[in-house]
Amino acid sequence: MSQIRSQQKDAYALILEAIDQGVYRPGDRLVESELAERFGVSRTPIREALQRLETQSLLARDGRSLIVASLDHNQMAELYVVRTELEGLAARLAARHAAEEEISVLRDMVEDDRALLDDPSALARANRRFHKMIHLASHNRYLVQQLDLVHRSMALMATTSLAAQGRGEVALAEHRAIVEAIGRRDEDAADRAVREHISVAFVTRLKLDSRKAG
Repeated sequence: MSQIRSQQKDAYALILEAIDQGVYRPGDRLVESELAERFGVSRTPIREALQRLETQSLLARDGRSLIVASLDHNQMAELYVVRTELEGLAARLAARHAAEEEISVLRDMVEDDRALLDDPSALARANRRFHKMIHLASHNRYLVQQLDLVHRSMALMATTSLAAQGRGEVALAEHRAIVEAIGRRDEDAADRAVREHISVAFVTRLKLDSRKAG
């Protein structure tokens, strides 16, 4: 029984990671047999994982098929509202509770990520790691859980705002401002810096989407 549970957990994590990394993009069809072969897992845990992902609205029905869900304009706007509030709280709590070692890691992340400016996909992954570190530095497990849910839904966006011309450089400057505020233990400044960072990202994404629509 424990092996089946382990396979179910692994299958779910594997599919979720593939969506997060863009292996499967919004609108792509997920076929049980193909996933089982790809990940070397039996079809039963794959089926359970697909049902779980559908329940979480990460997958949608297209006739009898399951496809990776996509977010319409209103859903994206709603997601950014929630993300802004939760990320602001995480930054505020990180300024209050983060260990000096956690702040040091955040500083190192900002500097290391400069090497990724020419690779939007790698920079997007680094961006997720940076925000995850802030979540963990908040030292509030319930907030971390809610932010995990938000970031899973963020994976349903077909493109990263960091692909926009010049956005990577600006985003790293925003990250640096967030870390400096956390390092000063300035809760208001940390909250404000994160909110501004997410607002600019949202505007950038809206512009990218409008160009595609045009």
